[in-house]
Amino acid sequence: MLGQTVRRLRQERGLGQAELGEQLGVSKQSVSNWENGNITPPIDVLVRLADYFGVSTDYLLDRGGRRTLDVTGLPSAQVTHIQLLIEDLRAAQPRTTATAQGGMDSAMLAMGEQP
Repeated sequence: MLGQTVRRLRQERGLGQAELGEQLGVSKQSVSNWENGNITPPIDVLVRLADYFGVSTDYLLDRGGRRTLDVTGLPSAQVTHIQLLIEDLRAAQPRTTATAQGGMDSAMLAMGEQP
């Protein structure tokens, strides 16, 4: 599960294994091994993966975590606009289990303060 999630997130960003490895300070081989389920990254790297992709470690481990958006430094009006866009995208998607699992993941705005 972890490997599939890492592969999907990496591909969504248009990154190769070597590029992701460079971003995390690990080798391409390490990324390949995670994605193929040969090894599990150490906890500190798991945390870096979560931070890099804007997800929780629970999300990476398929334990019901959520994706987050870092809106730090954005004005309240822009944060509100992002929230409305997310609501519109959710409303536009068919409400099926396959879509909920395979489509855009639940997003949660990570903010220091409420708009």
